[in-house]
Amino acid sequence: MARIGVDVGGTNTDLVLECDKGTFFHKVPSTTQDQSIAVVEGIEQICNIAEIDKKQIEVISHGTTVATNITIEHNGAEVGFITSKGFRDILHIGRHKRPHNFSLHFDVPWQSHPLSKRRNRIAVTERIRPPTGEVEVPMNEAEVRAACAIYKKRGVKSIAIGFMFSFLNDSHEKRARDIVLEEIPDAYVSISSEVANVIREYERFSTVAMNAFVGPQSSLYLRNLEAKVKNAGIPAKLRVIQSNGGISTIDGCAKKPVGILMSGPAGGVIGALSEARLAGTENILTVDIGGTSADISTIANGQFRIKNPRDTIVSGHAVMAPMIDLETIGAGGGSIAYLDAAGGFNVGPRSAGSQPGPACYNRGGTEPTVTDAQVVLGRMDADKFLGGDLPLDPELSHKAIKEKIADPLGISVTDAALGIIKIVNNNMSLTIRSNSVARGYDPRDFSLMPFGGAGPFHGTALAELVSARDVLVPLAPGITAAMGLLGTDLQYEHTRSVITNLFSADQAAIDKVNAVSADLSAMGKVLLDSDDIPNAEQAYEVIAEIRYHGQGFELRIPMPTGGLSLENKAEVIDAFHKQHKADYGYAFDDALVELYTVRVIATAKVRHHALDPLFKGKPDDVENAFMYERETVFDDGTSHITPRLDRGKLGAGTTVDGPTIIIQHNSTTLLPPGYTAEVLDYGSMRLTKS
Repeated sequence: MARIGVDVGGTNTDLVLECDKGTFFHKVPSTTQDQSIAVVEGIEQICNIAEIDKKQIEVISHGTTVATNITIEHNGAEVGFITSKGFRDILHIGRHKRPHNFSLHFDVPWQSHPLSKRRNRIAVTERIRPPTGEVEVPMNEAEVRAACAIYKKRGVKSIAIGFMFSFLNDSHEKRARDIVLEEIPDAYVSISSEVANVIREYERFSTVAMNAFVGPQSSLYLRNLEAKVKNAGIPAKLRVIQSNGGISTIDGCAKKPVGILMSGPAGGVIGALSEARLAGTENILTVDIGGTSADISTIANGQFRIKNPRDTIVSGHAVMAPMIDLETIGAGGGSIAYLDAAGGFNVGPRSAGSQPGPACYNRGGTEPTVTDAQVVLGRMDADKFLGGDLPLDPELSHKAIKEKIADPLGISVTDAALGIIKIVNNNMSLTIRSNSVARGYDPRDFSLMPFGGAGPFHGTALAELVSARDVLVPLAPGITAAMGLLGTDLQYEHTRSVITNLFSADQAAIDKVNAVSADLSAMGKVLLDSDDIPNAEQAYEVIAEIRYHGQGFELRIPMPTGGLSLENKAEVIDAFHKQHKADYGYAFDDALVELYTVRVIATAKVRHHALDPLFKGKPDDVENAFMYERETVFDDGTSHITPRLDRGKLGAGTTVDGPTIIIQHNSTTLLPPGYTAEVLDYGSMRLTKS
């Protein structure tokens, strides 16, 4: 049996192959015009490297940024939005929150980049009565057909449907969908009761509109990839990682692409957590630095966090989809350094990507990037990048930095390059602190884990800036996200709002909550059964999302085994108080507590990729790993003749003193003066101050 994990980034597509012969890693440049091209080419190449027949591949787990890129670039589908009469402008009004409370000059993303233009938002007559879900006003089907006629005239083929109180009764939304498909058979239709079946009309409408916005292109990509894999003669099941860290089918993600908006970064967090556990480390700050962006997350006590619904914002739009708690900023190897109109020195978020790429790629890029700075400082050797597969031109890096940064500022090229590195490091450190310190975590209790192709270049500098305990570099930093794709489980989530005052809940109210849990579990079972998962391997986690009466958002509390009852509801209330105190530092022990939403997570364990212990190191490992030495400039401005070591020749237990640069095919680790690296049992390296 062979399995492949494929993670597509803005610059490179990373692959890991697990088979009887061992584990193999590979990188290919991403094909921005069609990500699936690089995916299929990479699969064929890594099979050739491992010398196995591609027909042996049984599963391909894929992390994609296609939906993420659509939201960043604002180039999704033209969306028609059918809603209840009187609520046409909910998507424009939002929550009346100012993005920056004390600024007179700010952008309101949901207004400046609407998911559905006002002219395409059409209200129809219908009304569901809360709290029972009875039909108060039947839906006017003629108005829905009239809306379809307008959409056909305008060429709008992606339709979102969101009615008030449809989470109590979805009959109107489902009938409206049927009508749309009768009138526009090739339409991509999303209804809120299937995409986000929860209370709060703005968040629900925004989520279904986002699904329609990214849906057509995401679905086309996924179906195209599926066809390309099949046409290439690869009989593998194709799976896609979701924002919540679970994997799902192509069909499920094509219908609900709002669940894969953070697909790519999720794999990195899972891969990092897996290696941290092998290293005996429970607390890590993960920093996944690729060519375009840096994804940052905090893992405490060996468990990654799921974002609170109030924080699930994508490109300024509310999205009620479960996501691993991480932050993404435009800081990567391809981030462009520039001087703004006021002469300010900036790095990112614009990126050179893979085409044309940094100036040193010699593909036509002329703007200086972080990678060019690393080349100028002697940290990235032109003849060893990606194992020599991509030769670099140092003269082009020097020229770009000199002309665009050094000369205008009247400083040396070396100082300009150091400035680029310092600025991008400080940008990342601020985000690390916002994801850790601002959440109540002390970085001094955490190891910083840098990965991605560019991560280990910045590891020690970032650890110093945020006062992390030490640095933990994974076995294959540039492939860590792809490795995470082979370390996660099948997972499907279903939610439904069922507002219940837990203090006064009687048996009838509790029976209603348990009935919703059973219904949602049955929906998850249908999907697991369709994946041919035996009953014995299916698992269901029931979560109660709870708040204080009148509070804005909820916290997740596990539902007791066997369901809610009159006897155990007090335990659920007490668990909520404790969780609220852990998250916010206080609790209101005498306040009314409401169960707002029931969430059921249906899972099936999948065999996780397991690293083999590394070979034991010998006294002469460092000597045998020596390749050559060259002059290198470090962050403190000092220059040293620095040896290059082949990481593949360093066994477990070996220690290396800085200054040293440790090279491998998919990444390079910078070990400054005053630091020591120790190779651990499973191949990761712990970097500490000597």
